[in-house]
Amino acid sequence: MKNIVFIAALLFFGFVNAQAFQGKGDQKLQVGANFQDEATGINVTYDYGLGENISVGLSSSYALGVDDVMADLTDFGDRFDLKARFNANLGNVINIDPNFDLYPGLSLSLKNFGGHIGARYFFSDGFGIYTEAAFPLAKYDDNVDFFYNQFTFNIGASFNL
Repeated sequence: MKNIVFIAALLFFGFVNAQAFQGKGDQKLQVGANFQDEATGINVTYDYGLGENISVGLSSSYALGVDDVMADLTDFGDRFDLKARFNANLGNVINIDPNFDLYPGLSLSLKNFGGHIGARYFFSDGFGIYTEAAFPLAKYDDNVDFFYNQFTFNIGASFNL
């Protein structure tokens, strides 16, 4: 129950306080923690604006804190993931705050084809926070359910480059 309350609080904080996407040529770098079943890790995301409400990018994650049982069964390839991303940046469409951006999107990774929804808020021109939830839509191998073929939750800092 504590985990559910903690995640709900993080999601609420992330959606209430999260950054505006400014359009073509806009670049965002996000660095944060990755939470999932049986592991925690780090996540780095880079997004580049193609138009007023469209961005593409790359995301990479690595599972660090693996449960003892899983640690013996996994190697680098099981812990690492790289994704190509497409986002629809809706911050200026929903007009909650000029510094807020809500972005649903799709990703194609080394492990699966998936979707994500995230939010970010910039406190200044260059620094903010973000939260993102990702989920698989199609797995490449149904027999492997290690770290990235499941729901993941990310939270961290966002930088406007």
